Amino acid sequence: MDSCRLLVVSNRLPTSITRNGEQSWSTKISGGGLVSALLGVKNEETKWIGWAGLEVKDEIGQKSLTNVLAEKRCIPVFLDNDTTDKYYNGYCNCIIWPILHYLGIPQDDCFAKNGTYKAQYDAYKKANKAFADVIMEHYREGDIIWIHDYHLMLLPKYLKDRNSNMKIGFFLHTTFPPSEIWRTLPEGPELLRSLLASDMIGLHTYDLVRHFVSTCSNILGLESTPKGIVDQGKLTRISAFPIGIDADNFINTVQTSEVKMEMKRLKEKFGGRKIILGVERLDTIKGIPHKILAFERFLEENPEWRDKVVLVEIGVPSRSDVPEYQKLKIQIHELVSRVNGRFGTFHQVPIHHLDQSVNFPTLCALYAVSDVALITSLRDGMNLVSYEYVASQTTNKGVLILSEVAGAAQCLGAGAILVNPWNTPDIAASISRALTMPAKEREKRHQHNLAYVKSYTAQEWANDNLRCIHETIAEAQIPKQLPVNTAIERCAQSENRMIILGFDAEFSKPLAKLCKDPRTTVVVLSKNSTHVLDENFGDYKNMWLAAENGMFLCHTKGSWTTTMPECLIDMEWVDEVQRVFQYFTKRTPGSHIEVGETALIWNYESADAEFGRLQARDLLNHLLESPISKACIDITKSAHSVEVRVSLKQGAAIGQILGIVDQSMATPIDYALFIGNSLEKDGVYTVFEPVLPSDAGTQCQKPNYESLNSCAEAVSFLKKLADWTQ
Repeated sequence: MDSCRLLVVSNRLPTSITRNGEQSWSTKISGGGLVSALLGVKNEETKWIGWAGLEVKDEIGQKSLTNVLAEKRCIPVFLDNDTTDKYYNGYCNCIIWPILHYLGIPQDDCFAKNGTYKAQYDAYKKANKAFADVIMEHYREGDIIWIHDYHLMLLPKYLKDRNSNMKIGFFLHTTFPPSEIWRTLPEGPELLRSLLASDMIGLHTYDLVRHFVSTCSNILGLESTPKGIVDQGKLTRISAFPIGIDADNFINTVQTSEVKMEMKRLKEKFGGRKIILGVERLDTIKGIPHKILAFERFLEENPEWRDKVVLVEIGVPSRSDVPEYQKLKIQIHELVSRVNGRFGTFHQVPIHHLDQSVNFPTLCALYAVSDVALITSLRDGMNLVSYEYVASQTTNKGVLILSEVAGAAQCLGAGAILVNPWNTPDIAASISRALTMPAKEREKRHQHNLAYVKSYTAQEWANDNLRCIHETIAEAQIPKQLPVNTAIERCAQSENRMIILGFDAEFSKPLAKLCKDPRTTVVVLSKNSTHVLDENFGDYKNMWLAAENGMFLCHTKGSWTTTMPECLIDMEWVDEVQRVFQYFTKRTPGSHIEVGETALIWNYESADAEFGRLQARDLLNHLLESPISKACIDITKSAHSVEVRVSLKQGAAIGQILGIVDQSMATPIDYALFIGNSLEKDGVYTVFEPVLPSDAGTQCQKPNYESLNSCAEAVSFLKKLADWTQ
């Protein structure tokens, strides 16, 4: 087999491309967090697949560009302009982006230029299929395919449909909304099912993981586990990975002579005034108008600052063809003019606003000389500007004012001043607090955030993602296919067989026949209570019932008894809970994890009291609301800690059940068949052939297993077996 490669797939290649002639091209590697992250990936042969960024109609041009990009380990996907417009400007930016950021589907004016809704979605599907075609051309067995962002949500399923053995990871770089908002998207269920074809899905924060998991459960009716979502027996792992930056790049760049000269020019230009900096794309979710209104409020309430402070706002142009963005640009210009008109003089204005990007050295210089960074995002997956600002503040130790709904707030909240972007008076007060903050407090806050930014880099983020993809694939135990007829043959060869199955109403008719067969013993194992099983199966003459995952057992001719004289400890939850604890420990300076024999404790006694309480609240909410809560654990909150301890293991009584039932028979059981979604693998109808215990006190060894893939197959098997026994 060929060595494992990593195929990174994103909407755009990390290059800017210019055509100079029929077969002549100029290419330049672009910057960005994802590019930086993947440059640090070790031990992977990486190739990048994405749209070339321009239309290339002729075959000669496509071949020559492909050859040029191959030298940079890039593989182009060619799309025509009409498809690109409807797919990218249309469906991606007008439909999915607003939904993901809680804004809902815009009104009809978003379709004016990019065609109808159906045309946009058709183009989205066409583009995703074009990506699938290119991937299949270059795929080698064993490759890992890592897909990025909302532009390619249909791609995982398109690939799995062509090759079910592909190893696929998906990372969403935006927020993800609650199910009530996602439900408004007509194609929402289809997109979710496609995403779940991936082996692992990554999001920035745990609240986004909760939203995604609950949306899959609420809309698709799928079952969740502490690790993710189960669909037709397949587990898709859902994990949080807050992305970072290449901190050293900013730290080192600030020390260059070019940046130091630019810093000197900026200080001279602003004449010693305090500098408040805003850097963001000109985007509806970035809260730029909210920032300007808060700054205006600050100037109103603090007239002594009017000639001592300046707001430098860099609004990088974005999606200029979208009507909503055009309106936003006009609104910002009007607000800037109003504030400058009210508080400016002949010599200076309070707001310097640029509708353009700036080069990297100038950006680093702006970060370095600013006294305050003001970020008022209305909704943000992460917001790496806050990280870049912290990394660049090598001498100034400026203050970060950060929107509490940005993903970065969950990582940098210990050192930032967190604000509600809709609370204008509070932001104005936070500006005043930041400008007057004592040097000692600024230093402490800065060190908290710098330690995080330097430790959790873009490279660490990429490595964590890939490690999790590898682990998920390695842990996946995909059962062999077991044909129904083969299962019948195995039963026929046995003298005294036992069938243990999960509760399903469709099983009732064949079970009635099977219970009459003296060589077949039926056990129904269910999560339901004894009352529910009595109600559904109490009239059967010869059946064993196991309620509450095997905690209680009875024969239909007898009474209920417990199978668990002592608690069988389940520690399978530890890794997932520890992962969550580590995440909160990283973002909460002074906190630590304590490990006991049957417990994990997150202790924040040495953390900042107020911030520690906020983090503990978020941690507790996550544990209680996420799939982790379904594990066999008790979650408690103490004075300065959150504790997770073992609870009774679900299904741990299977061995006990086998022993008890086997001992009640004159002839030992020689074949046991397990079918049911309440057994070990949630959502899988798995078939086991265990080594039965010799006595009731011995636990059954974990068996090898095969699978009947669906409830329909299980019903078919039971019907055929029932007919065969007659």
